[in-house]
Amino acid sequence: MSSASAAPHASVRPTPTLREWLHEGPFSMGLSSGFFGFFAHAGVMTVLEDEGLSPARVSGSSAGALVGGIWAAGASAVTIRDELLRLKREDFWDMRPGPGLLAGKLFRARLEALLPVRTFDRCRVPLAVSVYDVFSRKTRVLAEGPLAPAIQASCTVPGLFHPVWHEGRPLLDGGILDRHGLAGMPPGERLLYHHLASRSPWRKVNSPSLKVPERGGMAALVIESLPRVGPFRLPEGARAFDIAARATRDALARPVVVQDRTS
Repeated sequence: MSSASAAPHASVRPTPTLREWLHEGPFSMGLSSGFFGFFAHAGVMTVLEDEGLSPARVSGSSAGALVGGIWAAGASAVTIRDELLRLKREDFWDMRPGPGLLAGKLFRARLEALLPVRTFDRCRVPLAVSVYDVFSRKTRVLAEGPLAPAIQASCTVPGLFHPVWHEGRPLLDGGILDRHGLAGMPPGERLLYHHLASRSPWRKVNSPSLKVPERGGMAALVIESLPRVGPFRLPEGARAFDIAARATRDALARPVVVQDRTS
């Protein structure tokens, strides 16, 4: 009786952890909007910095534009963390009559004091922030010119802040139409995307923007059960930071799931 010889086993490369995948080559960072979700974004960025994992490009909306923009401008994640954890409502609460509760001048002054550089071209990595153009009712991506008005505009929550006038146009929160903060991210990037899953009170439960987007070459980090933080719940920011930092450390040690580039 003849027998067929077994074919040699093909070597199968084990799925890398997120940490290993990020170390394989340059990667970009996308940071979503999500009201006061900048505490969680800071938790993610602090862990990446501890691991020596620095993105080669950053894009974001609103909370993502704030943390990503300040980091891209040269501030360390630890500096951002410390600034946020000592934040008090009176630091940005400048009520003025107008199309919004707050004038935004205190926020702007604090932002300018924190930014190590003033313009996009001086950032250590390419940066793109999404804003909402009131006149065109469309998302605009800002990637050149002065940093402070671009980041401030991307964080200008309608009803809370007065619109930011920049280059002769009124601008509002980038998360209005680009909650994911990826409008300024070029295609084909190896992308780590931090998605804030919590729903703002004004956003519909079934809004597509609450879902993780589909994008080839992207690994998404979604952290559940973050506490809701807001102007009257700032102490919860420290807990959001800690939860996000722990979840990021755990995620780095787990096998990575990267969306297919053909999807």
